[in-house]
Formats: sequence, C-alpha cells, structure tokens
Amino acid sequence: MPEKNAPHQLVEQALELSRTDGCVVLVDEESTANLRWAALDNHPGGALTTNGVTRGRRLTVIATVDGARGTASGVVAREAVTTAEVEELVRAAEAAARAAEPAEDAQPLLPPGAVSTGDFTAAPAETSIDVFADFAPELGAAFARARAAGHALYGFAQHELTSTYLGSSTGLRLRHDQPTGSVQFNAKGGGSSAWLGESTRDFAGLDVAGLQSRLEQRLGWGKNRIELPAGRYEALLPPSALADLMIYLTWSAEARDAVEGRTVFSRPGGGTRLGERLAQLPLTLRADPAEPGLECAPFVLAHSSGDSRSVFDNGLPIGPTEWIRDGELVNLHSTRHAAGLTGLPVRPMVDNLVLETADQAGARTLEEMVAGTERALLLTCIWYIREVDPATLLLTGLTRDGVYLVEDGQVVGEVNNFRFNESPVDLLGRITEAGRTERCLPREWGDFFSRAAMPPVRVSGFNMSSVSQAS
Repeated sequence: MPEKNAPHQLVEQALELSRTDGCVVLVDEESTANLRWAALDNHPGGALTTNGVTRGRRLTVIATVDGARGTASGVVAREAVTTAEVEELVRAAEAAARAAEPAEDAQPLLPPGAVSTGDFTAAPAETSIDVFADFAPELGAAFARARAAGHALYGFAQHELTSTYLGSSTGLRLRHDQPTGSVQFNAKGGGSSAWLGESTRDFAGLDVAGLQSRLEQRLGWGKNRIELPAGRYEALLPPSALADLMIYLTWSAEARDAVEGRTVFSRPGGGTRLGERLAQLPLTLRADPAEPGLECAPFVLAHSSGDSRSVFDNGLPIGPTEWIRDGELVNLHSTRHAAGLTGLPVRPMVDNLVLETADQAGARTLEEMVAGTERALLLTCIWYIREVDPATLLLTGLTRDGVYLVEDGQVVGEVNNFRFNESPVDLLGRITEAGRTERCLPREWGDFFSRAAMPPVRVSGFNMSSVSQAS
C-alpha cells in the first residue's frame, strides 16, 4: 500500500489515532519563492544575490482531556512530519494534556457546518519562481537606472503560499489557502537612504519603475540636509507608517484586558471605553476576511492559546468587524472564553486591517496633502517600535530612511532622525486630515501582518522626543 502522506490524510490519520476526549489537528503546507538583491563591486546599481524556492510542512496536534476540575489541553507541533511519525506526535500531545492543569480557555470543540471552504482533499497550493516572471525583468531595468543615476538598490521580494488543513474529532474539516507577497526596496545615494515597500497576493501589476521614481525623488530631497531639534511637529504619515501604529493598536484592543483595567481601552473607575469617541474625524478601522486584495482566513486557525486566540476556537467563523466606526470605539477582540468572562461579544482577530474615511472620492493623495502644507515633517517610515506604557499604549520608536521637511507645499530637505514617543490611541484624536486609503506594507510588522490598507494622515503635535544618531 502506498504511503498516505497527503496533508488531508495526515489529519485523518492523527484523528483516527487519538485516544483522548477531543483532538484538533492542523497541517500547514508552505512553499516560498524569494529574490534578494544588493549593490556589488561589479554591479554598483544592484544585482540579484540569492533566489530560490523552499517548501515545508508543520503538523500541530491539540489533544484535550476532560477531568473533574475541567478540560486540559496539550499542544505538540513538529516540522516535516510523514505518516510514520504521526502516532508519536499524537501520543506526545496526549501525554502533555494528561500532565497539564485544566486550561483556563477551555470551551467545547466546534461542530462542523458553520463555515464552508475549499476542497479539503485537494493537493496544497504551491508557489514557484515563476511568480516573478514579470517582476524580474522590471527589476533588472531598475538596476540599470540606479547605476546610471549613481545610486544603489537593495531589497528582497518574497511570495508565500500556505495551505492549512484543519480537522477535529467533532467533524470539522476546513482548508484555507493563503498567498502572501511583499517587495521592499532600499535605495542609497549621496549619503541618503530611502525605503518603499508593497504587499501583493501574486506580484501582478507591480509598478517597479514607479516605485523607483519615488525612491529617486526622496534621494533628491536628501541633497539638502536640515538639522532640527526634538519637539512636537505637525507630521504627515504615509500609509505604511500609519499601518505600523494602527496594527499595534488593534493587537492591544483585547476585551478581557480592557475589562480588567489593564489597558488604554479600560475606563477609569471600571468598564471599557466602548462607545467612546477616539477620533475627531469620522474614521473607521475595520477588518474583513473577504476584503478585495487583502483576503485572509474566514475562520480561526489557532496553533496555540494566548491573550487573543484559543486552540478551542479553531474553526470559529470570522466575519467583517468594525473596531472603530466613525471615530467611535465599537468592538474589542475576544475569544469565546474572554467573551464569557466579560459579557462582550465574541470577536476573533482578523488577519487584515483597513482604516478609511467615508468620502474616498474627495480624499487627497499624499502628494496633494504635501502641496497643501505650510510646514510639517514628512515621516516616511518608523521602526524598532516598543511599548512603554500599556495604560496609555505609549509606544517609542525611531524614524528611518527619510524624514523630510515640508514648507509652503514643497519638500525642502532631509531632516535628522528622531526617537518618537506616541500613543496610537492619542494620535487618532490628533489626526486633522485623512487622505485616500490604499493598500500598503507595514515596515515594522510586515513580516507578521502584511495585509493592510491605510490613508496618509496629517497629525498635529507628533512627539519627536529626542534627536537620534541612527542613519
């Protein structure tokens, strides 16, 4: 008999071998294609340095054991598992469950039928180096243009396709195929550095020449250097920079923590800030698994339990969710367990995020916002973001790869880098203009959360707390 090594067969085999009260099995089949490039001595403009395709498999077994004091869970995962190794993994998960204390987040495993997905028995989706068939020639042309301009291009492009197969002892059989792609360019010249990135599902229609033109423009701005002190400045944030702040805000909007008084979303004296206006503008922060271009899993895929996820919620349907509606906080994310404790609705996290104003037709582009600016800093991207105070969600971080001074509608030069201290919640209340929402790639969190669409925004009093020597 041939070896049963297909992903869906591994799920079925693990479930058949299970001897505990409940079992959930996830198989992730992943393929990744990548290109990397850098300036070399014999190719000063830039050249490919590495490229390749990798494939991997991860099997996760979640065993549950019912006891007098509650239900315990054991989670064991392993890479590159074949059918011959499945039983060992199942037994290890069962042993972990029997040795564990009752799980605080324990809930009944979900039955089938709440959500429908693709063919559970079909082969996993795979990417290949062919995904770069149109992109690679454009990249070569970009190297030539950079060389002619005396600049250097660095960066990487990656495309990943992950097929996840989810099965449970209660009859769940779900499957999701997730494409994730990104390209990042860093251009250097004349002592300046500029960054741009984009997210993509399939690398179709990427405008490499347009990206490079914007990078060249920024390097041109860097020919005039301006030293500014720390302080509060009006700032223009492009979509990518705003995304890094709004993603952290959403990660932190956990219902149980808010109810228990531990976060910026807790109301002084008790309760939460649900219903409170956080933004003066009619901004809506939302997520939707079916958002065009940002599609993601329409059900929970939890390989472990944490503040915002529970292995017992695997397969729970995820629908469109508004976190902030017209400036007002309307939802906090919660597992079934957290919802039971807080009395708030079950609101799973969603793997995408959109911020927008209702009037997209009348919203301005970043370039138009610059043209209408008397004096402000153009803050192109931020990095090394760390939380300072959860009670206010105060974050600190550094500017990177281009801070520019705008005066009388023109960018007049590049400014020194800063360390900033800002709360994204407080910042929402100081947004005085929001532009047209567009798909973007977060710089700091792009490796973990790449499906975002944000507007450029104008913020009053952005706190540049100190001058940074980072370059």
